[in-house]
Amino acid sequence: MTDQQPCPFCEINLGREPATFVHEWSDTIAIIQLNPVVDGHTLVIPKTHVTDFADDPDVTGATARRAAQLCRDLDLVHANLITSRGVHATQSVTHLHLHLVPRAENDGLALPWHSGRTRKARTEEEQR
Repeated sequence: MTDQQPCPFCEINLGREPATFVHEWSDTIAIIQLNPVVDGHTLVIPKTHVTDFADDPDVTGATARRAAQLCRDLDLVHANLITSRGVHATQSVTHLHLHLVPRAENDGLALPWHSGRTRKARTEEEQR
């Protein structure tokens, strides 16, 4: 983030911004997403400021392990674990965070990369 706009996740980690905590470890926090796509939508965030999953693979791996542990602790049988790198990949906060999204049959939630286009339609577009 810029000097004028502090990182919202760092601000939460420092206790300067509110959040609803699901769990806290020495290196990671898990909080409820502000606008959850489904009930239980949780963000798993390292306390160390890392821009995205490629910035520091060790921090990314530790954060993913915490998300997997939380998934088991919450007994989520069906879930997505999603992260993004860069604005064109839907990253809106430049601090690594993993979305742990509980899933249920017919929940109506499409994955971010679901375009609704068939493979045939994409191939035809690419040939134009």
